Amino acid sequence: MVQRPPRKPPGRTPGKGSGKAPAKARLSADDWADAALAAMSEGGLAAVAVEPLAARLGTTKGSFYWHFANRDALIGAALERWAQTQTEALITELEAEPDPERRLRLLFAEAIGSAADDPLEVSLLATADDPRVAAVLSRVTERRVAYVARLFAEAGFPEAEARRRGLLAYSVYLGHAQLAHAVPATLPEGSGLTEYLDRSLDLLLMR
Repeated sequence: MVQRPPRKPPGRTPGKGSGKAPAKARLSADDWADAALAAMSEGGLAAVAVEPLAARLGTTKGSFYWHFANRDALIGAALERWAQTQTEALITELEAEPDPERRLRLLFAEAIGSAADDPLEVSLLATADDPRVAAVLSRVTERRVAYVARLFAEAGFPEAEARRRGLLAYSVYLGHAQLAHAVPATLPEGSGLTEYLDRSLDLLLMR
């Protein structure tokens, strides 16, 4: 049965002390990048604007200019942050599992579950005509397909066949992500979704 690995939600540790309100932590560049990604998931690149993001973060534009020269720099940092947290970090996490077939099932469940929960990936695909987005999407897609192909190769498939199956698995993932946000009623829920994911991997692993 496919089960998504647990992911700790981001958060800050509350301050300790005498009853006084803890000093507000200075926002980091990653805080701004995360806020920009949240805005992109809601309204695409057009939603990334400094003043609304400052209001979202409860700060001023001065904090923004401490970290970034301009809006384009923030967009670039946000896209790199997305590539790191949604691809490289997940791959690193999965490498703790020694069995390649089990890794495939965990990856499939986590990726599809995350895409269904968060519209950011679909939003980025919708803005792929922007050169900044296109460059990152191209790099991330190749990285993901290559990693999945490697797992199929480790599971015993010849290199060319592993690449084909890696690409097919990624196509299934993207199709599911699009359906989850466009017409979610077409997809199974609960135990039906688990069975659907298991069966999809069974077919992809069939020799």
